[in-house]
Amino acid sequence: MSNQLHFGIQTAQQHVSYQQLLDLWLEADREPLIEHMWIFDHFMPLSEPTDGSCFESWTLLAALAGQTKRVRVGHLVTGVTYRNPAILARQAVTVDHISGGRLNLGIGAAWHAQEHQGYGLPFPSAGERVRRLDEAVQIIQQLWTQTTPTFEGRYYQLHEAHSEPKPLQKPFPPIVIAAGGDNMLRIVTKHADVWCSTAQTAEDFREKSARLTQHCEASGRDLNTLERLATILIRPADTDFRQTRETAQSFIEAGATHIVLSIAAFYQREEVIPHLVHEVIEPLKQSYEQVSA
Repeated sequence: MSNQLHFGIQTAQQHVSYQQLLDLWLEADREPLIEHMWIFDHFMPLSEPTDGSCFESWTLLAALAGQTKRVRVGHLVTGVTYRNPAILARQAVTVDHISGGRLNLGIGAAWHAQEHQGYGLPFPSAGERVRRLDEAVQIIQQLWTQTTPTFEGRYYQLHEAHSEPKPLQKPFPPIVIAAGGDNMLRIVTKHADVWCSTAQTAEDFREKSARLTQHCEASGRDLNTLERLATILIRPADTDFRQTRETAQSFIEAGATHIVLSIAAFYQREEVIPHLVHEVIEPLKQSYEQVSA
């Protein structure tokens, strides 16, 4: 496993203006300890008020990628049911070029039934969504590496699909897959560079991580090639970020190599990015390096 610890920030694009998001991203882009920035992929807010604003994610990510210079950019995570995977592959390549090769492709099987119903999107069974994700990642990888790929899947097909330009990153951008259940963990083992955990507690993370390790060993996947990411939602009451720091520490001890801090509750707080760096990221990074030395 990696002996490096990485930190990122997630800014869910609900109940916030574009200018507020841009200001946060530009501020984070100036902080070297923040290595990646993320949004989510939803068409309606996930928190109250649910009739509030929510920006479409891929057009937003392209804009933010074009304004930033250093941080890696992506989604935690884009839903496989929302877009044809061939179109998604072309969107992702475009953002990779806009960003100068800083895209991480975060993808998952999708889960928000109300969103699918509201927008008239098919919402298949969990098993079918997992199978669709497996095919989708294969299609995306082929479009990223082959000139005119053909693919005959159960759900998706390509027929000599012209696919240029290729991603700036070679062989292609890192693939981050969100997963909790065993069927999804097998997809992670098969395709992902980074596992995005769905665990809410460090104990759950540790248990799911152990099962992921078992799947890797069963399939012959090199554990050193798979990073493990935990997302921590910062609670509004945690104004001094002490609880956030302690929670993040517990996930690190459970094996997380990437910690993403979700700051939706702190959009109105001035200098939230520097506070997170000084009160959460710096002490955790120092502690990790001392233990790893």
